[in-house]
Amino acid sequence: MKKICIVTGTRAEYGLLMPLIKRVYEDPELDLQLIATGMHMSPEFGLTVNLIENDGYPIADKIEILMSSDTSVGISKSIGLANISFSESFARLKPDMLVLLGDRYEIFAAATTAMIAKIPIAHLHGGETTEGAYDEAFRHSITKMSSLHFTSTEVYRQRVIQLGEAPETVFNVGAIGIENIINMDLMSKKEIESSINFKITEPLFLVTFHPVTLENNSSEIQFKALLNALEKQDGTIIFTKANSDSDGRIINQLIDEYVMKHSKKAIAFTSMGQFRYLSAMKIAHAVVGNSSSGIIEAPSFKIPTINIGDRQKGRIQADSIINCLPNEYEIKEALKKALSPTFRESIQSMKNPNGEGEVSKRILSVIKKNIEVNFDLKKKFFDVNI
Repeated sequence: MKKICIVTGTRAEYGLLMPLIKRVYEDPELDLQLIATGMHMSPEFGLTVNLIENDGYPIADKIEILMSSDTSVGISKSIGLANISFSESFARLKPDMLVLLGDRYEIFAAATTAMIAKIPIAHLHGGETTEGAYDEAFRHSITKMSSLHFTSTEVYRQRVIQLGEAPETVFNVGAIGIENIINMDLMSKKEIESSINFKITEPLFLVTFHPVTLENNSSEIQFKALLNALEKQDGTIIFTKANSDSDGRIINQLIDEYVMKHSKKAIAFTSMGQFRYLSAMKIAHAVVGNSSSGIIEAPSFKIPTINIGDRQKGRIQADSIINCLPNEYEIKEALKKALSPTFRESIQSMKNPNGEGEVSKRILSVIKKNIEVNFDLKKKFFDVNI
């Protein structure tokens, strides 16, 4: 049996990877090696490793890397600790292939360690751009260390090729998160209310805001502007808290203070889990903040996304995305547009540019076909138009 190692470091990433994890786990020809790390192992971020275990998937290794700091020094030390820990884990597990999604620093550490250990890497969601975050550089670096590439649009596929990757190793399969939207029997409003023990009044805003990591200490100012814009809005706010990025803890502190002050209007979660999160998104009047889920998944529900600031700048966007500057006035105007019947009607016929599902099946087919081949890790640089 070939050993497929999948690394997950956040609640959102695990939710996206679930269809592929399930296929690998159930395939009689493959041995799933699941590694939980990063936020999964932290009580501060919900100890979401428990969610993975409750889903019934065996965890091959648990790697703790987070420091009790969200400064640049703390994040850099976490990367160093991750490199050390992954090197020991890979030496023990000896995977035949490593599967990584995205662009976070713990995934970057896993990629660098695997490359040095001569383990082939299959990478999901390469070629994308997020100009406001250091994830941008991590993502492209992971691409250069990977042997197989699974992109979410043809534009991103061409960008991976532009980075020098051979076209025959780059596959446009669509965004894997959309598969969950299609396949899950999501909850109704009444069922969500029962699940979270909270009364939802309309309009419902699903809010996730992360630090713009290439800016200096902007989180507090920008998030306060968002809270001020939401202050006089009727309805309900569901907050999902920020990731373990630099300057992220102040956002979570402000969320806790807001919810304490507006306990009948707002509720917050360190982690809702993919099922409840997508169920809430389905009935939301708008997704608000700067999370990739607002850009990639929300358009499949044909609901507006208010994308604030530069964190997601550069991604391909559906017509449902309303971009605005991170100040109170711009956010208020964006909220007004998102609730406008004219705008809401205008996006009902659009298609999500990130695909229509069936992603995990296509990915696994390519992996199984290629895992039998001895990868030549001495890749040649593919020159475009030379």
